[in-house]
Amino acid sequence: MKTIEPVLITEKNVTLLGGGTICDRLLHDTIVHAPCLVAADGAAGRALALGHRPERVIGDFDSLTAETRAKIPEERLIHVPEQDSTDFEKCLTRVVAPMIFCVGFTGARIDHELAVYATLTRFPNKRCVILGAEDVCFMAPPELVLRVERGQRVSLFPMAAVTGRSKGLRWPIKGLDFAPDGRIGTSNEAVETEVRLEFDQPGMMVILPRENCDAELVARLIAAPDWPDESSL
Repeated sequence: MKTIEPVLITEKNVTLLGGGTICDRLLHDTIVHAPCLVAADGAAGRALALGHRPERVIGDFDSLTAETRAKIPEERLIHVPEQDSTDFEKCLTRVVAPMIFCVGFTGARIDHELAVYATLTRFPNKRCVILGAEDVCFMAPPELVLRVERGQRVSLFPMAAVTGRSKGLRWPIKGLDFAPDGRIGTSNEAVETEVRLEFDQPGMMVILPRENCDAELVARLIAAPDWPDESSL
């Protein structure tokens, strides 16, 4: 895989803004905890309209208007003209941060949203959470412990062939072969206040109610072990 040089390296958490459905309150609350804002292409216009100036705007600029471009310092504009990747991938692969929170990547075009999940699957070591209207989702690390309430939904959706083990779920996953065209794990449920997940290979997406994306979950994701380097290629 071609080496991509980062255009933003920060110790702060990053809010990545896309062009999908955006809840203004969700964006505001996310920026409070992830104050470094990056906009994917034309989403920069929405950021400015809501009073936020992006630290970087990354994309092929096919949806970035001249009016918006004129309001952003040139050094913050990262034009990536190639058409082999989406604007989301262009952003994700060029930002280095403890955690990236993505707002505005769900709820609009289905093909765009599916492309986001496909990109996450290809880069499982990126600490990245997609924030939707009701749920959050992220690619599972090799091991993760979730603090939850009994009865809470814990959905597992395989984006590749995956096996693993669990503790604290109503329907344990040990011995099951998951695949996007086979067995999936949506609408599982916590029976304990602590759910332990282990996976043998990358590719499992974890989907939780949005209120579970708290500081503890973020800290656990940041501290989780990485997949071997070859799994990101």
